[in-house]
Amino acid sequence: MYRNASASVVLCTRSNSVPQIKSTDLEPPDPQMRDEHRYLIKSLLHASRLIAAFQSEGEVLRLRDLVERTGMNRMTCFRILYTLHHCGLLEKLAENQYRPRFIIRQKRKFVLGYASQGQNDSFPRDVEASLVRAAEEANFELIVVSNRHDAKTAVRNAERLVRERVDLAIVFQAEEVVAPSVAARFLDAKIPLIAIDIPHPGATYFGADNYRAGLIAGNYLGRWVNKRWNGEADEILMLGIGRAGSLPNARLRGTLDSLSEVVRNAAHIRTVNLDGDGTFGRSYECTRAHLRASTAKRILVGAANDPSAVGAVRAFEECGRQMNCAVIGHNADPEGRAEMRRPQTRLIGSVAFFPETYGPAILRVAIDILSGKQTPPAVFVKHRLITPENVDQIYSNDKLLGIA
Repeated sequence: MYRNASASVVLCTRSNSVPQIKSTDLEPPDPQMRDEHRYLIKSLLHASRLIAAFQSEGEVLRLRDLVERTGMNRMTCFRILYTLHHCGLLEKLAENQYRPRFIIRQKRKFVLGYASQGQNDSFPRDVEASLVRAAEEANFELIVVSNRHDAKTAVRNAERLVRERVDLAIVFQAEEVVAPSVAARFLDAKIPLIAIDIPHPGATYFGADNYRAGLIAGNYLGRWVNKRWNGEADEILMLGIGRAGSLPNARLRGTLDSLSEVVRNAAHIRTVNLDGDGTFGRSYECTRAHLRASTAKRILVGAANDPSAVGAVRAFEECGRQMNCAVIGHNADPEGRAEMRRPQTRLIGSVAFFPETYGPAILRVAIDILSGKQTPPAVFVKHRLITPENVDQIYSNDKLLGIA
């Protein structure tokens, strides 16, 4: 359980003549500037957002820190800083370093509840670690519980967070079948909900743009087979995650659709769908069983995540058929990155979701919801293809962390 300082503050200058301003009042309105906001002065809204970026009394922030926290462009941010310094609201300590000359005192604590998927896999571990760090830096109180990859536990945790009277809940659980039950607990209690990676009714979705990620994977796999095998393949093997529902498996639909555009006659290649359950063990077993019956010489493998991809690679190696396959994964997990560093690996790539960066982005969505701002129904993370050729460049710290 993490119980930290408030994310909601009251700002006032040291002069008694200046009124107190709530930070929630400093948030700018919806960017569309609807008719009801036509009298607002945009420059003052920008200035108020910059002032609200200072989260503690005496905090020193650089220009680039403020650009990151506010999302404003660098020149606009600099001009507002210059003006606030000129008016005596900010103190300039050094080149592009500023400190508030107003008092920031705590008003009300926002309490967030996070129901994590569990600690068995690196992806949910990275998401949780990122969210905990972000909550500490933003001075949020965060209550963390673990769903332990169990549907009944996920429902019980939802009930527990409702009893804790959290202001907003964040849920990461992969059992689609209980998503309506989990969501109903929060919606009935009028607690806003953010759902990570698996959609929940009434929740704001945060996570992968699964179909687009699949398009990236399929395009690269298709170009690989065109270059290495002259566009010829005998079989396409798709390793999905049945319990997670249709959305994560959209990665595989995107992979197949993109393959069909890049590889000639791809639509006529035999496609086999297996449920690897998103785990190394299950994917290894079902791929090995399939290879015992398959006479295909060149097999393309699309996996919903990297544990499945690595499991498939091991099954091909055990059968002595590793040079007859090309495997593409998703997530760019530590397991997948380590595999891509192996000489002559048949894991040719993985589409990265960067779970280690989820925390700050999730909190930005949470703040918008708690501030009453309009938020989109889905917030997608950015994706990038990781290959054996660029893995050391993009994840240069892996060796320091023992991931190799």
